[in-house]
Amino acid sequence: MVAKTFGSAVSGVDAKLITIEVNVGQGTSFFMVGLPDSAVKESQQRVESALKYYGYRMPRQKVVINLAPADIKKEGSSYDLPIAIGIMQASEQVFFPELEQYVIMGELALDGKLRRIKGVLPIAIEARKRGYKGFILPKENAQEASIVNNLDVIPVETLQEAIHFLEGKETIPPLVTDTRNLFYDSIEESDFDFADVQGQENIKRAMEIAAAGGHNVIMIGPPGAGKTMLAKRLPSILPPMSLQEALETTKIHSVAGKLGASSSLIAQRPFRSPHHTISDVALVGGGGNPQPGEISLSHNGVLFLDELPEFKRTVLEVMRQPLEERRVTISRARVTVDFPANFMLIASMNPCPCGFYNHPDKECVCGPGVVQKYLNRVSGPLLDRIDLHVEVTPINFEEMTSDRKSETSKSIRERVSGARAFQQARFEKNPEVHCNAMMPSHMVKEVVKINQAGKTLLKTAMDRLGLSARAYDRILKVSRTIADLSGTEDIKAEHLAEAIQYRSLDRDGWAG
Repeated sequence: MVAKTFGSAVSGVDAKLITIEVNVGQGTSFFMVGLPDSAVKESQQRVESALKYYGYRMPRQKVVINLAPADIKKEGSSYDLPIAIGIMQASEQVFFPELEQYVIMGELALDGKLRRIKGVLPIAIEARKRGYKGFILPKENAQEASIVNNLDVIPVETLQEAIHFLEGKETIPPLVTDTRNLFYDSIEESDFDFADVQGQENIKRAMEIAAAGGHNVIMIGPPGAGKTMLAKRLPSILPPMSLQEALETTKIHSVAGKLGASSSLIAQRPFRSPHHTISDVALVGGGGNPQPGEISLSHNGVLFLDELPEFKRTVLEVMRQPLEERRVTISRARVTVDFPANFMLIASMNPCPCGFYNHPDKECVCGPGVVQKYLNRVSGPLLDRIDLHVEVTPINFEEMTSDRKSETSKSIRERVSGARAFQQARFEKNPEVHCNAMMPSHMVKEVVKINQAGKTLLKTAMDRLGLSARAYDRILKVSRTIADLSGTEDIKAEHLAEAIQYRSLDRDGWAG
């Protein structure tokens, strides 16, 4: 007899339907076809042990399992449960009247318990899109899948539970989550606030501009000046995520297996801070079975690279293309996968190995040429792609002990959201552009109109600082954001002057 169950394979951040066909006939062999990897092939032992644990038998006949379509590679252990259910139906040990109305996924332990799997959210979305009644999956993943509406999410803890449910002997109520309420209840939560930061008003201003326009930032200053503290608070002033952005972000974290058992929807913008020993594959994604890297896990949020010159040169250079295109393409011999990577890059660095070059009080002990050599670890093309270069100086004792209350993240976020509202109206006919930092060059000329005084100021800055064409574009985009924050359509000379001052590292002789 031939039985069919339905599962899914995750490719990138999307899922594809997989049909598991099981035929039990004359003979004594076990065959699994359809490009299964080693983990899928090993399911034979897990399935046999789980069936025996509950008093069922593995057929001592010829068992052929086909994973269709056969040209898609099947990877991982999540096919255990649909294979076990298919074998039970094909060997006529049980009868499941509604088997073909469910997508089934789950890894089996030897005692028949189900373990959590990766990529549940895109699988649930695909199941609903295909019109399936429900999705049977491990209980640990149910919360994540339940944010998909109009799909019965059936959480099961053991193989026995799944069998009894499909037979109709046991009723398992679908897990239901009010996605919108969950989203709006979690959207305002934040562990950090700019009110905790004393002083550093000029750096807060730069962070506000960056948040308003989606610009990349590099902070350069001595240790203990507050660079990391400021970077961690940036997500708290970014505009709240839309429900669509939350679903996109959650899909990526689901595919990477980064969601906890009690997690469902990611409602806050992600903040990722990888260590400087990270490899280029871990940063941009890849591997034999392509997985999203840190820049994709930062999608719709912030990627913070602390101590930027300590990262390997190859790791930093692979970020150039994603910073421009806002997506990563992983190409392999059999497959090409796209991962979204629309993130804000926030980097910090010391000005020199000892950390005290340009310090107002402490003396730098680095030898001649050492400072320039240290700065040269970060390539010019990468710095060109960073819109704001900000010098951070340590605060003095009076500022540190002042009783004056700092502005809260909430009030800064209101101004940022107002500026983003201007941009949303401006780019409504261009769905690919959401903020000023995303404008392509041809659009910059249309959107950023400057008067003769502004052109003269820019020409002087270009000549004196030796700026590249890309840096020129960045200055125009930042000045557009500054004008949006001030609520004016016209870009004035003071807007351009403020944007120019955020190109510190382009100044000739900055490092002596």
